[in-house]
Amino acid sequence: MRTVAILSQKGGTGKTTISLHLAVAAQQAGQAAVVIDLDPQASSAGWKDSRAAEEPVVVAAPPARLRQALQAAETGGADLAIIDTAPHSGDVALAAAEAADLVLIPCRPGILDLRAIGTTARAVKLAGKPAFVVLNTVPPRASHVLADARAAVAVYGLDVAPVALQQRAAYAHSLTAGQTAQEYERGGKAAEEIAGLYDWLSGVVA
Repeated sequence: MRTVAILSQKGGTGKTTISLHLAVAAQQAGQAAVVIDLDPQASSAGWKDSRAAEEPVVVAAPPARLRQALQAAETGGADLAIIDTAPHSGDVALAAAEAADLVLIPCRPGILDLRAIGTTARAVKLAGKPAFVVLNTVPPRASHVLADARAAVAVYGLDVAPVALQQRAAYAHSLTAGQTAQEYERGGKAAEEIAGLYDWLSGVVA
């Protein structure tokens, strides 16, 4: 079982959105996926409550039970476990990073968000795990923004995932309906972005 932790010590970066979209992408690729929701707000679990489809599995768990939740996922036959974490919780972020094979750090391209990566970067380095920043809600047709963001991320010794997610209504609208963008708007730009991100991720943690 591959395990990916979605970490950011800053709120509003898109951790839950990316977790759920990647889990559905895995299911569509024939892989059994489990999302372990460590956030006390339980946004991933709430999405699952409004979802008609049985998959992917979403489990709300307290951080102290992370190891047990991962073991249960592997015993149950999961191919991919995605850990959705809460912001402003350094100890939980470190534990999630230590349990993962790879860490993804969602980040908006604004300067305040980019500066906030430092805290998460330190947790990742303590855990000794590979990590990539996923630029999220990038304004369309803003290549200069992407270039500036990549330069800012490099200061922390982190690489940027080759696929960025742009600011698209399909991401928010789909989650409200208990879906993800690739289900809500098949063939849309958001669906293409998620497919690209998942394909890249599959190669990195194969």
